[in-house]
Amino acid sequence: MYSKIVVAVDIGHGELGRMLLEKAVQLLDEGGEVFLLYVLEEVPSYIAAELPHDLTERRNAEARVELKSLVHGLSATTHIEVRTGAPSGQILQCAEDHGADLIMIASHRPGLSDYFIGSTAARVVRHAQCSVLISR
Repeated sequence: MYSKIVVAVDIGHGELGRMLLEKAVQLLDEGGEVFLLYVLEEVPSYIAAELPHDLTERRNAEARVELKSLVHGLSATTHIEVRTGAPSGQILQCAEDHGADLIMIASHRPGLSDYFIGSTAARVVRHAQCSVLISR
């Protein structure tokens, strides 16, 4: 069905990420690739000045460990990526960079402003150049 799938996860909800990965493997063509993505949001500079200088590197390393545990035992070719920036923008950029034909993302239970899907998922759906699967 799909040859390149970007699976965007929040490592704070690991079970949801694993479920998305398992769905991605089912949708993947033989020889296809999964790009597991986690986006670290940037810390505002006025806050970053008070934090340890290596905080970003430590957060990145911790995220990679969590992502590796999510892909453990999967039968598909999986690439791990950790990016920094606005989540929706980085998800879209990752899909463009790899020529993805599907983006998979989980949506939290939204508030009134984004009633049907979460704000990050809504932005991805509006601007994606490929198919988007949203899971709850």
